[in-house]
Amino acid sequence: MKRVTDLLQEDMDRVEARFQEHLSSDVPLINQVGQYVLSSGGKRFRPMLLLLAAKLCEYEGQHHVELAGVVEFIHTATLLHDDVVDSAELRRGNRSANTVWGNQTSVLVGDFLFAKTFSIMVGCGNLEVLRLLADTTTRMAEGEVQQLLNTCDLEVDEARYLDVIRSKTAILIAAACEVGAVLADASAEQVLAMREFGLEIGIAFQLMDDALDYVAEQKDFGKEKGHDLAEGKMTLPLIHALTQVDARQHEEVARIIEEEELSAADLEYVCELIAMNDGIEYTRKKAAERIDIAKQYLQIFPPSTAREALEILADYVVARNK
Repeated sequence: MKRVTDLLQEDMDRVEARFQEHLSSDVPLINQVGQYVLSSGGKRFRPMLLLLAAKLCEYEGQHHVELAGVVEFIHTATLLHDDVVDSAELRRGNRSANTVWGNQTSVLVGDFLFAKTFSIMVGCGNLEVLRLLADTTTRMAEGEVQQLLNTCDLEVDEARYLDVIRSKTAILIAAACEVGAVLADASAEQVLAMREFGLEIGIAFQLMDDALDYVAEQKDFGKEKGHDLAEGKMTLPLIHALTQVDARQHEEVARIIEEEELSAADLEYVCELIAMNDGIEYTRKKAAERIDIAKQYLQIFPPSTAREALEILADYVVARNK
């Protein structure tokens, strides 16, 4: 990852500076909450992808910096809203904004960030980028609602699960890559390649998140182990395990997932069930397959430092532990 951050250091410094400017508001609480969330240790994965895609496609303008900030603002707004929906107490190892300031503040500051993104996009003057990111935020909202409908539904299969994470998570990562190519007036084939690259690594990213939720330590992952289970979320480690269990085990998981509070014993039972049925390994394998597919889309571009950096970022997705 160091080679990637070194390559992008100058542009990322400019992105961070623009964050501070765009968070400026006459309402001090907006600045306070925005600064808290944006400085809480995010990887800046989406901005880096957009900057690298623009570099790969030989973009020579300045709007990539503003739009890298836009995708991070969109991501941050969704995190603020998600933590309210999920009643999350931790985010990236820190107290979540809704725990510190309350649900109303978190939702409203999230709304501010969403509104700010459209103001920035209009200022860039690229109608195609505006349309692309508007469609993306719509799809993300649909994915969140579909995930809500899937809550505690043990009939959710792998296909339904993938539909949700494609819309909820992968679509913004795909958009970040696509925007970089669109800015550079890349060919239709190159734009599509960058979008598909982003979609595949976005799916892999969420697959790894969902695997880590069951195995990573809180100090590493930044949130409570088993949080998805506590929220009744059907993710691939559990979905795969449920295809292998007997009727008694299935009934026990059904009981656990309907409980108001997840006990340590119930969490341990489900984690052991997932481990016995290779739910984590299966999920990681699926993520690795997505990364292999993603890197194939980069082959239409000539070798370059930007292409190499994108390949490094893709590999990082399955190597990370937080």
